Amino acid sequence: MDTPAPAAAEAAPRKPRAPRPPPVAVTATAVERVRALLAKRGKPSVGVRVGVRTRGCSGLSYTLEYADAIETGDEVITPAPDVTILIAPKAAMFLFGTEMDYVEEQLKSGFTFRNPNEKGRCGCGESFHV
Repeated sequence: MDTPAPAAAEAAPRKPRAPRPPPVAVTATAVERVRALLAKRGKPSVGVRVGVRTRGCSGLSYTLEYADAIETGDEVITPAPDVTILIAPKAAMFLFGTEMDYVEEQLKSGFTFRNPNEKGRCGCGESFHV
């Protein structure tokens, strides 16, 4: 006599994934500066794109440019409803965990990046290596 096949075990409900933190944290000061730059540009932009390129005595340097479109592979960060920051696909692996800030000091001003992945910087601070 044939015995009935056991009932298929019901699949356990999956736990929802925790939201992934953004690859780059952006300070309020940096958000305000990006907002001002986009308003001052006079041409519609999606936002700004952060990347890295080979340059300097230590190997890599940070780049920041206006973005007219979201490109395939870009990581999209929206730290404010009217500010979008894109992370270039080739730069993402170097930037995860980085904090982007904007500082204004007496002798210099600009965007700074506090990157826990950096293993060292050159003496002038323009380039880094991981």
